[in-house]
Amino acid sequence: METRWLEDFVSLAETRSFSRSAQLRHVTQSAFSRRIQSLEAWAGTDLVDRSSYPTRLTSAGEALHAQALEILASVQVARNSARSHQASGQDVIDFAVPHTLAFTFFPHWLMDLRPRFGALKTRLIALNVHDAAMRLTEGACDLLIVLHHASQPLQLSPERYEMLSLGHETLAPYACADAAGHPMFRLPLPSGGVVPLLAYAEGAYMARMVELILRQAGGEAGGLEAVHEADMAEGLKAMAVEGHGLAFLPASAVRNELRTGRLVPAAAPGSFEVTMEIRLYRERPEMARHTKPLAQALWEFLRG
Repeated sequence: METRWLEDFVSLAETRSFSRSAQLRHVTQSAFSRRIQSLEAWAGTDLVDRSSYPTRLTSAGEALHAQALEILASVQVARNSARSHQASGQDVIDFAVPHTLAFTFFPHWLMDLRPRFGALKTRLIALNVHDAAMRLTEGACDLLIVLHHASQPLQLSPERYEMLSLGHETLAPYACADAAGHPMFRLPLPSGGVVPLLAYAEGAYMARMVELILRQAGGEAGGLEAVHEADMAEGLKAMAVEGHGLAFLPASAVRNELRTGRLVPAAAPGSFEVTMEIRLYRERPEMARHTKPLAQALWEFLRG
């Protein structure tokens, strides 16, 4: 049994909606449902009455809900106690990073950082956006790297957490090239045309960014038809390289493919795209439960 199943269950008890809780937990609704089912399999009984709307807990679910709150509180206390006595790993910086940035931005950023900052030991914790942010709020990482857009702000209190900007990331459409080097699929579509879309799973952060792009494009985005779905950009990129359709991908994810010609832009520069800020967060030192000297030195270097 995983503690995140209990966190999902508590969220469902509060929202009484699978879709709303999946959005708050930054996972797809299908993934959220599977995690609730896994908890029910562990408990050996139904915890949720799925025949009612809004969703409600069964009597067994009500009993587990109260216990789940106590369990999660105890786990947090135990974690904080253990970390307060931590003696090893003080020379390693723990980064919590959403999957997309973990595969694209982070390796390049770290490679550029080392010659300027010096020797650096790191530990990467790759998660979805919600769980990555939870790592920071639970004191389970030193630094958090996330994407930020005004339409999808990260709810971290500026009184407790401080932020640095590391740069920007652009999400835009790409497709496999034809024999002439032109995109096999492109935007805007010709009148009446249909283009296969390689889509992010519902609830994923990038899915909401694609929705924003298409909403801003209005009628010019008509004709896109989702033919494949995946949680991460790397999965969609692999499908796009093989010619399965058009995918909206971060610029940092397609450097090599653009250089080798395996992918090409599928829209004119500046159109059908959105730019997001890459942000670094940490607990303010005066409120931090633990501060590693190396993490403090890196923060000061980046701020300078």
